[in-house]
Amino acid sequence: MKNNKTIYLDNAATTVVSKEVVDAMLPVFTERYGNASSIHSMGQEAQALMEDARKVIANKINASAEEIIFTSGGTESDNIALKGIAIANKDRGNHIITSKIEHPAVLNTCKALEKEGFKVTYLDVDKFGLIKSDQLKKAITKKTILVSIMHANNEIGTIQDIESIGNICKEKNIYFHTDAVQSFTKVLIDAKKVNVDLISLSAHKIHGPKGVGALYVKKGTKLAPIMSGGAHERKVRPGTENVSGIVGFAKAVEISKEEDINRMSALREKLIVSLLKIPNTHLNGHPQDRLCNNASISFHFVEGESLLMHLDSHGIEVSTGSACSSHELKASHVLLAIGVPHVKAHGTIRFTLSKYTTEKDIDYTIKIVDEVVNNLRKISPLTER
Repeated sequence: MKNNKTIYLDNAATTVVSKEVVDAMLPVFTERYGNASSIHSMGQEAQALMEDARKVIANKINASAEEIIFTSGGTESDNIALKGIAIANKDRGNHIITSKIEHPAVLNTCKALEKEGFKVTYLDVDKFGLIKSDQLKKAITKKTILVSIMHANNEIGTIQDIESIGNICKEKNIYFHTDAVQSFTKVLIDAKKVNVDLISLSAHKIHGPKGVGALYVKKGTKLAPIMSGGAHERKVRPGTENVSGIVGFAKAVEISKEEDINRMSALREKLIVSLLKIPNTHLNGHPQDRLCNNASISFHFVEGESLLMHLDSHGIEVSTGSACSSHELKASHVLLAIGVPHVKAHGTIRFTLSKYTTEKDIDYTIKIVDEVVNNLRKISPLTER
């Protein structure tokens, strides 16, 4: 029987836009709709709104406003960071280092750069999804110009020690980029404390609108534009700025609270502990150093797509992995990289909470998952005999 209320636990894919965010954006659509590049009053008003938003986002990571470049989202931010550094610094070298569990926005950009003559090293990770500092150090050569390691993994929630990675990069005079799309506002990022040169951010993972993001570019970073156009965003990202989206992005940052993180962490822990009581299950990712809202669970002897559809029929929305690759039938590259066998990887569900998730939602999810898994195992050809 389907639950009357939809329980949305796919917040790593996207989040509902908060009412406060919608309220902040509406006047920009209908009353304060000027182009931020126009010199008349409405244009200057739009420019002021955008600059106020830039300060809010900069302050959240302890950066300067002029170090924030607005983009269309995390994928564009990743592309500008990797391609921009590669193009601007190819006189220094042609080697880039990343990991095997990065988001497709980074991995596919690296593959594109390989076709342009750049060399890319894809670091292994341990069973928790962490890179090893000694392997990073060994991978660095005289031609290495950039290291790109995500702050927190979108599938398994593991949080990398970007401070130690940044220190290694600073010592070797190498640019360091981190994709912080999943971690932004959930994990503290201090751009002045951590030796990071570029940080990718996105609004729609934190109850902001889709289609807007940002790239932190540390002062002095040699970055080439990857598109041709006007002088928008300090000539790094040409094109008319999405002022309404930018205002919404800033409002989403403003209303993020520490108490929301603590509550999500408690509910996530309850979900993990309860689901692991089901026989033949295991948690993917680091048991402690993980996002406050992420629980990636493998259910042995169950096909993930079938489990997902049955949960959907009960009003529970989850994911089998990254939304950017969920239409593909092959096993998750992240799960394979941490050593999960193909069969078990296909039986994995990612539960991701939001600040609007309630304890009642979690209780219902635990009950239904237990029932569905047991029922599916009774008919599963995967079950060991």
